[in-house]
Amino acid sequence: MTAATGKSANPASPLAPEWLQVPADLNALHEPMWAAGVARNGDGELAIDGIPVSELQRQYGTPLFVMSENDFRARARAFSDAFNDAFADICGGVDVYYAGKSFLCTAVVRWVEEEGLRLDTASGGELAVAARAGIPGADVALHGNNKSDAEIHRALDMKLGRIVVDSLAELDRVATIAAARNETARVMLRLTPGVYAHTHEFIATAHEDQKFGLSMAGDSTEQAGLSAAEEAVAAASGYDSIELLGLHCHIGSQIFEPDGFALAAEKLLDFLAAMQAKYSIVLPELDLGGGYGIAYTPVDSPRPATEIAQAMAAVVRSKCAELSITAPRISIEPGRAIVGTTTFTLYEVGTLKTVRVDTPAGGTAGTADEEPENVTYPRRYVSVDGGMSDNARPVLYDADYSAILATRTSDAAPQLSRVVGKHCESGDIVVRDVYLPEDVAAGDLLAVPGTGAYCWALSSNYNYLARPGVVAVRDGSVRLIVRGETEQDLLNRDMGV
Repeated sequence: MTAATGKSANPASPLAPEWLQVPADLNALHEPMWAAGVARNGDGELAIDGIPVSELQRQYGTPLFVMSENDFRARARAFSDAFNDAFADICGGVDVYYAGKSFLCTAVVRWVEEEGLRLDTASGGELAVAARAGIPGADVALHGNNKSDAEIHRALDMKLGRIVVDSLAELDRVATIAAARNETARVMLRLTPGVYAHTHEFIATAHEDQKFGLSMAGDSTEQAGLSAAEEAVAAASGYDSIELLGLHCHIGSQIFEPDGFALAAEKLLDFLAAMQAKYSIVLPELDLGGGYGIAYTPVDSPRPATEIAQAMAAVVRSKCAELSITAPRISIEPGRAIVGTTTFTLYEVGTLKTVRVDTPAGGTAGTADEEPENVTYPRRYVSVDGGMSDNARPVLYDADYSAILATRTSDAAPQLSRVVGKHCESGDIVVRDVYLPEDVAAGDLLAVPGTGAYCWALSSNYNYLARPGVVAVRDGSVRLIVRGETEQDLLNRDMGV
């Protein structure tokens, strides 16, 4: 008998991945995956700041993104405080840019500004949100590998603090547009340091064979012996309409190992020193990007902001001393690490279906001529009222998530389950493998933690599902910060007769 449930122990299913363990208590919350303020109330129901999920469903429906404003603000302050403390003796502190691509709305922009952070954007649309929220342009950056002329004009209209240039051609376009306006564009150059990040191929962004950045490898341009990065530095210094602030890199996302960040910092500082020696160009700023991982499952172990900051500061301090250069002003761009854990998605359970999956029997057959017998094991499919339209990450990156029964506690035995959406795709999977109580039933609510980053931002209207709303909870009160779409919203853009 297990102490947690009083039921017979249920061993791990052979269909489960090796990392997935049967929880000792299906009702417990693994704290690193949840925002502060999320807990079960006295009735066993999941609640945030004391507001039960059933009340949130009653007011706003499901699916629903449920966000803790307090947790967002606390994580933003934690990064700002940790990095400012760690770099105080090196360069006087750090500029923390919240990566808006992870999740952006006007309320979030205001939180970012109020907590002393800056904002990183990646499109004209994100700039429009920033402008509507009223954040000063000097505190905003614009990224992107294919900025339109209109986006460059908007960046100059808003007097952005930095435009992160991604190619030689773009550098020339920014310079030409700024010159025609008789203005100066403040520019950073995004470099590709050739660092391998331990993450999914599609979110690793600092190796050579991908679309982002100016290569630091030699002979990568028409000028023999020059890398694209070096040619860009030389070219930028020759434009009267460009103020070259410094260098930028970003090695990827959802990274736990520190080695890649340290190596990228060393490579960029080496390059910065080389440019200073060769061209007498002093670049005052260095952006080391973001990509710090969060806990999506119980086996994920994110590093605290203080640990990340101290490790990166040690590298910069040591390298600058080795090169005998003045440390540049450092900036970073955490997005997922600030917003990801602040939010969970609330779903209502619909259809349940259990299938039998054939698996080769363990061990060997009795004789060399005998084939191992197949053994079938159950896998339960738990369908919810959302899916890949509100969380595309599992189908894009094979991203793993977890889930809990949110409506109530249960003493039922754990059953290996796959939480799936309602879309016409077999790959429409919300949580690939999770143990849920075997008495989960239609009408129950499930909560999937860690959905604050890149879920709403990647949402779609596939199968003409309306995108969910986002609510923010603070100190026991809840308000809608992004309205959920209606069918009328979808039909309003249909111009057919």
